[in-house]
Amino acid sequence: MKNRLENFFVTLYRGSKSSWKKYHFLIPPRLWKKYIKLLLGMRPINLFYNPLDKKDYNKWLEENPSRYPKTANSFKYKPLISVVIPVYNAEPKYLKECIDSILAQTYKNFEICLADDASTDKDTKATLKEYEKNKKIKITYRRKNGHISKATNSALKLAKGEFVALMDNDDTIPENALYEVVKVLNKDKKIDMIYTDEDKLDEDGRYCYPNFKPDYSPDTFMSVNYISHLGVLRRSIINKIGGFRAGFEGAQDYDLYLRFFEKTDNIYHIPKILYHWRMAEGSTASSIDKKDYALERGKKALEDALGRRKIKGKVHIAKNCPYYCVEYEPVGNPKATIIIPTKDLADVTEVCLKSIYEKTTYKNYEVVVVNNNSEKPETFTLFDKYKKKYKNFRVIDANFEFNYSKINNLAARETESDYIVLMNNDIEVISPDWLTWMIGYASQKHIGAVGAKLLYPNDTVQHAGIVLGIGVASHVHLEKKREVVAWAGQLAVPHDFSAVTGACLVVSREKWSEVSGLEEKLKVAYNDVDFNLKLLEKGYYNVCLANIELYHHESRSRGSDTSGEKKIRFDSEQEFMYKKWKKRIENDIFYNPNLTKKTTAGYLLDKAKDPQA
Repeated sequence: MKNRLENFFVTLYRGSKSSWKKYHFLIPPRLWKKYIKLLLGMRPINLFYNPLDKKDYNKWLEENPSRYPKTANSFKYKPLISVVIPVYNAEPKYLKECIDSILAQTYKNFEICLADDASTDKDTKATLKEYEKNKKIKITYRRKNGHISKATNSALKLAKGEFVALMDNDDTIPENALYEVVKVLNKDKKIDMIYTDEDKLDEDGRYCYPNFKPDYSPDTFMSVNYISHLGVLRRSIINKIGGFRAGFEGAQDYDLYLRFFEKTDNIYHIPKILYHWRMAEGSTASSIDKKDYALERGKKALEDALGRRKIKGKVHIAKNCPYYCVEYEPVGNPKATIIIPTKDLADVTEVCLKSIYEKTTYKNYEVVVVNNNSEKPETFTLFDKYKKKYKNFRVIDANFEFNYSKINNLAARETESDYIVLMNNDIEVISPDWLTWMIGYASQKHIGAVGAKLLYPNDTVQHAGIVLGIGVASHVHLEKKREVVAWAGQLAVPHDFSAVTGACLVVSREKWSEVSGLEEKLKVAYNDVDFNLKLLEKGYYNVCLANIELYHHESRSRGSDTSGEKKIRFDSEQEFMYKKWKKRIENDIFYNPNLTKKTTAGYLLDKAKDPQA
């Protein structure tokens, strides 16, 4: 069923595209019969490449060739970059490819600093000896093996550059990698760290498994080291924090970045594949599962970070994936108000209320149902039932035309709790600790709105974060199975997004007030997205907790927006969003620009051309 539906929309897209291109939708009546037959007979076609499919990714690379600059001498600012590489028993072929890829850089103001960690392989040392005469290369030979952290620190001692680029001894970079880095630094010399997209090299030398990263996402980074390579860091800050720490081998770069980010947030992301990570057998590039100790060391690095930052919390290794869930402890015992607008539908609302009261482990909350023009007796019977049963339940009347923003703003004004919880009446709690986790995140100084993973009753994904620019804004990973992990654990662990849905959203009252609550000009659509973007503008991050699950029996309360007056209103609210948030919509900083915005299916790549359009 799903495939047929997908093919229908793909075919509809191609047909619409073709009819616009040829006729601007003004198809002559005499041709309608012909084109209907063609449309019905079109062969279904996939418009996207799957980046995790090796063939697909390499086809995409062919269609999107990199254009390397021949020279890089026009820069006014030409900082020395020290490429730092620890070496231990590296296979000579791969070590040469690594060093030669650096020597081939179009930007020439660099040095290569290598530290051999007492390699026992004579061929490795012989290979290093071949490069000793090159003036751009510095090599130190350690007498005793100290493992990767100590070896990298030995290489760092050789470095004189203003910036340090970190590499492994068998990886490669394309010839424009350092050029792209310095191009960014010429626009802003205050940047302290630059990272890039990356992919992997299989044993046959083919590119695969690209990592198309978001811009700096601190909460995503607390879940997974999505930054990895290529990292170029200001050397003075590395020296200030003491370089790499022994005892964190396997997650030594994760630990370094966590400490580095505590000194600066002036971080820049280049959305280009500028690092090729070799999938050598037994390496973390091949599979982090082969190094269970790396997961434990990463957990230790995160626990240390919480300690340094004086934040109370726990670090959990996620289920079924090699990532982390950081659980923040709510400070004190703050009170939350759960606001639930409703108009009748007592059966739906009771499922919501029952799940809250019977499953929620966090106790300091109140439920405020906002009655918007209910008429049916069973609705008022339900209200009376819960008033008698629970002291922390009450009803506020909002007997005016439906306006989601106005309803919630009214309830917020008439309550005084520390945290505001927006909740649709068709939500059903699954995770008993949902409110503890969400308040814990909402209590962090840098976090604005907090959302959760919402599931359809058939255990497929309805919401796990909102991406801008798919339309105005759309949920991603729609209808994926509940157990799917997705890119970097987006369906398993907390991640930063531009927005989370107001169907279940937690925010501190202080931050709610700071952005003046919900925009009442947006009566139904996009008011939650607008609210999230107002928080982003204030410098806060919005987070979706994919490890926290609730059911969402979506839109049963309100119906469709695709006809009549509702369609007119929906179109006007879309126009409002485009006018107000055009730059944000066109450039979602948490969604890599290489990825498609033509589908909500997930992280896919556009094909260069549609052969049947």
